[in-house]
Amino acid sequence: MSSSDVSERPRVRVENIGGIDSTTVELSTDVNVLTGKNATNRTSFLRSIMAALGSENASLKADADSGFVRLTIGGETYERRFERRNGTVVTTGDPYLEDPTLANLFAFLLESNEARQAVRQGRDLREIIMRPVDLDAIEAEIEQAEAQKRQLDEEIERLTETKSRLPELEGQRQSVQEELAATRADLEDERAALDETRAAASDDDDGELEAAVDELQRVRTELENVRFTRETETESIQRLESELADARDALSDLPDSLATDPAAIEAELTELREQRSALESATTQLQSIIQFNEEMLEGTNPEITSALTADAGSSAGGTGQSSPGEAGESVTDRLLEDDTSVVCWTCGSTVDAAQIESTIERLRSLRQEKLTERSDLRSRIDDRKGTLREAKNVQSKRERLQSDIDRTTTELEDRRDRLEELDDREDELQARVSDLESKVSDLETTSEDETLDQQKRVTELEFEVERLEAELESVESELSSAEADVETLDDRRAERAATADRLTDLRTRIDRIERESVEAFNQHMASVLDVLDYDNLARIWIEQTEETVREGRRHVEQSTFELHIVRQTERGETYEDIVSHLSESEREVTGLVFALAGYLVHDVHDSVPFMLLDSLEAIDSDRIARLVDYFNEYAETVVTALLPEDAAALDEDYTRITSI
Repeated sequence: MSSSDVSERPRVRVENIGGIDSTTVELSTDVNVLTGKNATNRTSFLRSIMAALGSENASLKADADSGFVRLTIGGETYERRFERRNGTVVTTGDPYLEDPTLANLFAFLLESNEARQAVRQGRDLREIIMRPVDLDAIEAEIEQAEAQKRQLDEEIERLTETKSRLPELEGQRQSVQEELAATRADLEDERAALDETRAAASDDDDGELEAAVDELQRVRTELENVRFTRETETESIQRLESELADARDALSDLPDSLATDPAAIEAELTELREQRSALESATTQLQSIIQFNEEMLEGTNPEITSALTADAGSSAGGTGQSSPGEAGESVTDRLLEDDTSVVCWTCGSTVDAAQIESTIERLRSLRQEKLTERSDLRSRIDDRKGTLREAKNVQSKRERLQSDIDRTTTELEDRRDRLEELDDREDELQARVSDLESKVSDLETTSEDETLDQQKRVTELEFEVERLEAELESVESELSSAEADVETLDDRRAERAATADRLTDLRTRIDRIERESVEAFNQHMASVLDVLDYDNLARIWIEQTEETVREGRRHVEQSTFELHIVRQTERGETYEDIVSHLSESEREVTGLVFALAGYLVHDVHDSVPFMLLDSLEAIDSDRIARLVDYFNEYAETVVTALLPEDAAALDEDYTRITSI
C-alpha cells in the first residue's frame, strides 16, 4: 500500500471513554479485527467509534472528569467531548452524522442493537425497518400533493370549458360587430335627414323649439343611461344575494367551533409531547444503566473491578489467613476464572452472576415497557395531529367564509344604496322628460313634429351605438382573456401529470420500502444459510401480511412482518418451527441478516462509513469467518471484536488490532 493510501486510513483517537484510558488506532478500509480476551476494551472502542459518528451509546470513564473521541476520515476530523458537570455527563462537539438513527439500527451491530434484539425477542420487525422513515413528512407531502392535484384539476376543468366557449365568443364578437356597423350607418342617415329638416325650418324661428328639443334629447340620453346602470346594479345585487346565501349555508354546515378549537388541541399535544419527552428521557437513563451493568458484568470497566477486588483483597489480608487455592493467585484472577460469580459494584460483595443478569433483564423489560408506552403516545400524538390539521382547516374555512359574508354584506349595502339613488334619479329624469315633451308639444308646428321624431330617433340610435361599442369591448376582452388562458392548458396538464406521478410515488414509498426489506432479508437469509450450512435449517424467511390496527379514531389495514422458520429432518421432510426454538447461533445470525436488510434498503453505506460487529461468540469460529466475509461485500469498512480463537479463522489479509 502506498504512503498516500496509508495517510487516508481512518484514524480514531480515544481518551477516557468506557474502559479506555488513552489509545490511537488506525483502521483499514476493509475488515478490521479487534482481537483479544474479555475485558480488553474492545467493546469500549466500538462504542467510541459510534460516539464519533453521532451515537449516544458511549460513556465517560468512571474515574475521569472529561474525555473525548476524535475520528479523522477523508481528510476531515470529527470530535465528541464528554465532561462531568454537577454529577451529569455533558456531551459536546461535531459528530460525523447529524442523525445517527440509521447507523444505530443497521450499522452498529453490537449485542444491544435493536434490530438484533427484535429478532431475539420476537418483537415487531416492521417497526424497526420503518422507524427511520419520516411518516409525518410523507403524509404532509401527500396532503400537499393532493391539494395541488385538486387545484390543477379544477383549473384544467375551467380551462377546458373556456376552450369550448371560444367559438361561441368569436361568433358573438362577429355578431356585435355587424350589428354595430349597421347601427352606425342608420345613425348617419338619421343625422343627415335631421340636418335637412332643420335647414328647411322658417327664418323667423327664434330657436326656442330647437333648444327645447336639444334639452329633451340630452335628458332622454341621461335617462337611458340611468336605466341601463340601474339594470346592471339590480343584476349585481341578485348575484351577491345568491353568493351570500351560499356562504351562510356553508358556514352553518361547518362543525361546532368549540369541538374544533386548534388552541385546545395544541395544548393537549404539548402535554402529550412532554409525556413522550419524559418517557424518552427515562428510556435513555435505563439504557445507560443497562449498558453500564453489561460492561461491568463483561469486565470491560477494569478500574472499578480493580478497586472492588482490591478492597476484597484487603479484607482477606486482615485476618492473616488465606483461603485454599489463594496462594500465588490474585483475587482478580479468581474472579475472571469463575464464570458463576462476580464482585457486586454497588456493595463490593461476591454475588451470583445469574442474579445480576436477572436484574439486568428486569431493567430491559422495564425499558421495553417504557418503549411501548412511548409508541402508544406516538400513536395518540399522530391522532391529535390529524385532528389539529382538520381543526385548522375548519377554522380557516370558517374565517374565509365569514370574511366573504362580511365583504358581500358590505357590498350589498353599498349597491342597494346606489340603487335607491338611481331610482330617485330615474324619477327626476322621467319627470323632466315629461315636462320637456309638454313644452315641445306646445311649441312645435307640423314641420317641427317631424324634427322631433327625427331627433328622438337619432338619440335612440346614439344610445344603441354606445351600448354596442361597450358590448363589443367586453366581448373582445373576454375573448382575449380566454385565449390567453387556453394557451396554458397544456402546461397545466403536464404539471398535473407530474403531480399525479409524485403522489403515486409518495403513496407507494412505504409499501416499496416494506417490500424491498422483505425481499432483501429473504434473499440474503437464503444466501447466508447456504454459506453457513446449518444441518437441519432449510429456510428462514419473512412473510409480509396485513392486519387491522387502530390509528387514531380509525381502523386501518397495516402491513406486518411474520418470521417463518422451516427445518428439514434427516429423511428430507420439512416442517415449520418457531423463533424461540432457534439455537442461539441461529438466532444471532438471523438478527444480523435482518439488520443487513435494513442497511441495504435504507442505503446506509451512503452515509455511514463503518459497520461494527460485536458479541458473535454464540456462532462458531468457522461460521463467524464466513459471515464476516459476507458482510464485507456490502460495507466498505467492517470493524469486528472477536476472541483470539475466533479471529484465527478469518482471512489472514484482514487487519488485526491486538492492543487498544
